[in-house]
Amino acid sequence: MTHRPWPVPIRPWAIRMRWCDLLFAHWTVDAAVLRRLIPEGLELDLFDDRAYVGAVPFRMERVTPRLVPAISLDAGQELAVRAARRFFHLPYFDAKFEIRNVAECVEYSAVRTHRGALGATFKASYRPVGMPYRSAAGSLDTWLTERYCLYSADSAGRVYRGEIDHETWPLQRANGQVRVNTLGEWLGIEMQGQPQTLHFAKSLDVHAWLVERI
Repeated sequence: MTHRPWPVPIRPWAIRMRWCDLLFAHWTVDAAVLRRLIPEGLELDLFDDRAYVGAVPFRMERVTPRLVPAISLDAGQELAVRAARRFFHLPYFDAKFEIRNVAECVEYSAVRTHRGALGATFKASYRPVGMPYRSAAGSLDTWLTERYCLYSADSAGRVYRGEIDHETWPLQRANGQVRVNTLGEWLGIEMQGQPQTLHFAKSLDVHAWLVERI
């Protein structure tokens, strides 16, 4: 048994990538608000009877399908959005990103530009603090960051599960300032003020599998 809560899928992974300069920013929210957004048949995951919602800004590098050498996707964001919506049933949206690294600080800005979608903006500055560490099993740090699957639903309400795999996160504490955050407004989720928890991770290689209907 590894650090994963369940075994890696037997079938081959579909995509490999590297995630860089991640900020895990989390707010406690009303569980009842989240419950109405969760597809039927799924349970809302809580920690000590509290619900959390997160914003996780990061960069993706070396995004490639299986058996294909690493290539740049600098011009492929719109294609990635269409693929995520079509094949993963995920609410991905076109957006304009501006990401700058100044010394150890990351300046991150994302503004939704998707035609016909409600607007959303996230702007923050953040940097790591202290040495990297591996979170302890059963801790809030692990519960917030060590996630190895996602769930999504299509327009007919059919539910899908997608798997990812990676080593445990090399977490660091983070200092940050969220200047603008309207990510939750279109869903009725309150994410006002500064987040209750902040974690940073410099980079990690990730493998992802195509979603399967459950």
